[in-house]
Amino acid sequence: MPGKLKAKIVAGRHLPVMDRASDLTDAFVEVKFGNTTFKTDVYPKSLNPQWNSEWFKFEVDDEDLQDEPLQITVLDHDTYSANDAIGKVYIDIDPLLCSEAATVISGWFPIYDTIHGIRGEINVLVKVDLFNDLNRFRQSSCGIKFFCTTSIPRCYRAIMVHGFVEELVVNEDPEYQWIDRIRTPRASNEARQRLISLMSGELQRKIGLKVLEMGGNAVVGYLQCFDLEGESGLVVRAIGTACTLEKLSNPPSNAQHTANSSPSKDIKENGQWGKWRKGSRASEDTVKTTDPNSFGTEDEPETRDAWWEELRQEIKSHAKALGCHAVIGYSESTSICEEVCILSAAGTAAVLSCRLLQDGCLDVLIEHRCEDLVPLGCGFCHIPYDELNMPFPAQLSYCYCCRRAKVPDVLFTTIDLPTEATITGKGCLIQARLCRLKKKGQGEGNATCISSLLPFMEYELHTQLLNKLKLRAMNALFGLRIQISVGENMLVGLASATAVYLSALPCPGGIQIAGKTPGDLSYEQYMCNMQRKVNDTINKNRELYQINPPEVVEELIGSPIPEPRQRSRLFRSHSESSDELSELDLSHGKKDAFVLEIDDTDAVEDIHSLLTDAPTPPGFFSCNTEVMPGINNWTSGLQMFTSVRVFRLSNANLTNQGLNKIFNELCENLLKSLYFKLRSMVPCCLCHLNFTVAVPEDELIQVAVTAVAMSFHKDQTQDSNKSGEDRAPMKVITENEEQLQFPLELSAETTPPQPLSSAKNTGPSDGSTAGLGRAPSVDYSSFADRCSSWIEQLRLKAHTIRRGSIKTTSSAERTSPLPEGRSRSLRSTRSFPSSSSVTVVKMTPLSFIPGAKITKYLGIINMFFIRETTSLREEGGVSGFLHSFIAEVFAMVRAHVAALGGNAVVSYSMKECVFMENPNKNQAQCLINVSGDAVIFTRETELEASSTQTQTANTQSNEDTPA
Repeated sequence: MPGKLKAKIVAGRHLPVMDRASDLTDAFVEVKFGNTTFKTDVYPKSLNPQWNSEWFKFEVDDEDLQDEPLQITVLDHDTYSANDAIGKVYIDIDPLLCSEAATVISGWFPIYDTIHGIRGEINVLVKVDLFNDLNRFRQSSCGIKFFCTTSIPRCYRAIMVHGFVEELVVNEDPEYQWIDRIRTPRASNEARQRLISLMSGELQRKIGLKVLEMGGNAVVGYLQCFDLEGESGLVVRAIGTACTLEKLSNPPSNAQHTANSSPSKDIKENGQWGKWRKGSRASEDTVKTTDPNSFGTEDEPETRDAWWEELRQEIKSHAKALGCHAVIGYSESTSICEEVCILSAAGTAAVLSCRLLQDGCLDVLIEHRCEDLVPLGCGFCHIPYDELNMPFPAQLSYCYCCRRAKVPDVLFTTIDLPTEATITGKGCLIQARLCRLKKKGQGEGNATCISSLLPFMEYELHTQLLNKLKLRAMNALFGLRIQISVGENMLVGLASATAVYLSALPCPGGIQIAGKTPGDLSYEQYMCNMQRKVNDTINKNRELYQINPPEVVEELIGSPIPEPRQRSRLFRSHSESSDELSELDLSHGKKDAFVLEIDDTDAVEDIHSLLTDAPTPPGFFSCNTEVMPGINNWTSGLQMFTSVRVFRLSNANLTNQGLNKIFNELCENLLKSLYFKLRSMVPCCLCHLNFTVAVPEDELIQVAVTAVAMSFHKDQTQDSNKSGEDRAPMKVITENEEQLQFPLELSAETTPPQPLSSAKNTGPSDGSTAGLGRAPSVDYSSFADRCSSWIEQLRLKAHTIRRGSIKTTSSAERTSPLPEGRSRSLRSTRSFPSSSSVTVVKMTPLSFIPGAKITKYLGIINMFFIRETTSLREEGGVSGFLHSFIAEVFAMVRAHVAALGGNAVVSYSMKECVFMENPNKNQAQCLINVSGDAVIFTRETELEASSTQTQTANTQSNEDTPA
């Protein structure tokens, strides 16, 4: 299908000064696609040139349109020397190749330079004319729609699910080529950016070809990742689910389906197939060496394909062992250090309804389970495997909702909570953090050392998760994501999940602390105090998360009564397999206890860290799923944010315990800073908290988080606690106040204690202003009374200024979730989205926008940026450099979406953030990869207003019509 690409350069604005004599610029533009280059005329001595060029036309094949980006370079003309580069713009043409998407790309694009950042804007128009070509041997996949969202898009419905698709592309990294020694850092960065753009387009085209062969027309849950393997090469890989989708004429509103957005990541969707059952989390890790001498360049794709295929086969075998035929919530990740690469894959084994699944897309079909009638609220909890032939030891009991089938006592899954699930109370975020030192090594010896550490790290992470789950009196984890990052001398593990109390699962018992060798009286007193703290924490969590499950009776009206043997098994001790534990008095109420044995100092440290987890401040909730379980009354107030923290280890003689403490404090302080900066949105929930941990260099730990703060009406959370309305809030405030990053009364406004109760009694506010303005219902003024002197207050204020106190944004700024600080100055001085003609583009990691309706998907946004500096200290250090770079990434994403005609980015994610620093030379480099779906959304208030106007117009026309 040959096509014609047309581009027109209209104007530029806010260009930098390139001629110091005149403080102006002689700018011109080069437009390049493939091997063809056009140039505009030089516009002399202006920082706001008006080129109004002719249409530059490129006649190319459609496969080139998919592979190549349109490259626009802005330069400054010099008569007696080489032209100076100002910056570049890469425009992806793929959104124009789909018939249902945009027809023209038109707008102001930031001009980006890898050394100086954004340097002005350029107005560009791009059009594509495609000609029909029925050649069945063509290598193009035009027309295939790609979606980052992990569920069926809002304005489509699934006709058929064809199966899993994957592809990877390998190339040499320009950063490690011989020519890189003689070219400038800017040229090296631009060569890398261009190569990654080409590989990304080629990968997307090859995935589309596989979907065409399957008979589909879309890829849902498209996940693309980059593996920087150093001298071994640069790998770009992608996975997704091939589907056949049909556009809905009247798509459903997001207000009624806000929780439907979550279920799975890649292999299959669960929210759309009706009847399904869930097995367990299946995961697999492997360690490989990427030594370039071990295989040739021509064998690289096949070698890496074999690695991933081996891993996927292991995942499938785990699912089959659990009696399941599908894996949902599937994801893949890598961690690379020198020549060692850890490949990880994880998903949730499940049995799906075969109604929409294509024949042959499942390896194993269990027909008698596909069509079983399962209860809507608890059926997904029922075990899919045979109780008598369990693949592992487990404690089973009858479902507490329907009493028809057996359920486990604890459930770990990688998917979001299904909308039909019956839960009690609210959910919360649970994290397990772990660091382990290792010896420095190379090659096979280093890979062997890491392989021996990995199973123990995963076991300890799961143990931490289980302990914290019991401590919060909950019994299920959703959205579980475990990542282990490898460095030269350490391994860092981080597991995040959302804990809930499923009504179908048995109530978790208490935690009993038992010591193997009881010592003196002081030791026993210490154990009693620890046990008392554990019991108090469990009781507080039950009240905080409103977990009040009904007492289970043996005979339920209208439910089948189990046989006597089964009924006794229902209430049998969960620790019946251990004869030693039965001698201890481990009962906590009527429930069985979970035993923590203390046999060394490490166990004491683990329990101490378990109890010292900082609770969330009053009015805040957090989860890593798309919506918070137990909260349904969302408003339209939302704020997306991205934060990156880098910590350099200074002590060379660190132990595992010391390293764990540092890592814990790093993550906790990051969360506390988020709570502080979003304090004006109380009550609010931090949804889709996506943590990414990395060890980019020796003695350097990096943690990045992307999330969205969503406000909700207060009435729902306060109905159940109206009796203790006056006493409980103040008590919680005094307990949690010191957990914040720094005292909140040091900001400009101080809220007196009186509005606390009055705010609770107000009704739901308007959706556009919910959580803004005078929303805070937390009083921190009492902290000033505890300061011993004015010197103490001055010291705290100076500390606040050094840490960078960021004030709450106004409602006008909140619609644009750029980071505060430097990004605000970028917007105000350079006027990127401040023009009245540009619509403010919302960005959210969710697949929906509360209170809005997505009317059109415009295409996928997949961008890769490199930023380098040789003046790190002058740019504000690591914090200032990363902050400004992330703000620039947000600005460029918004500009590309606005040029497509969109007003939002959904399913936004920052997949890669690689930071490298050389403090001795004042240098730093950062690589960021972001993706998302560009959409057009309409507020429901606007829809109601337009429908009202239409009905009024129809009524008037009917009245005017003569009888």
